[in-house]
Amino acid sequence: MTAALTQGLERIPDQLGYLVISDDGVLASAGELENDEHTAGVVMQMVRTACRFRLRGAAEPPFKRMTVMFDDYVYVVTVSGQKVFVVKRQNIQREPVNV
Repeated sequence: MTAALTQGLERIPDQLGYLVISDDGVLASAGELENDEHTAGVVMQMVRTACRFRLRGAAEPPFKRMTVMFDDYVYVVTVSGQKVFVVKRQNIQREPVNV
């Protein structure tokens, strides 16, 4: 795990924590997700389930990014290569614009 990659994850606005996961387990973590093996396991199960929806003949996974939203925070899950990147961010509710 390169320092540049983890520094990039730490600079995400409203970030509360992050995980970098592979099939071997958690590779890196920080903030509210530091050493959070339970969340890592749940996210990996969600990714595996979503990957089952692969289209016939498609070599690429059926998605690259998944967002799980809660009232106060969101998990942004990105699949890249053999790694899964999870960032927990504050969910800033914005009022709708009335025109």
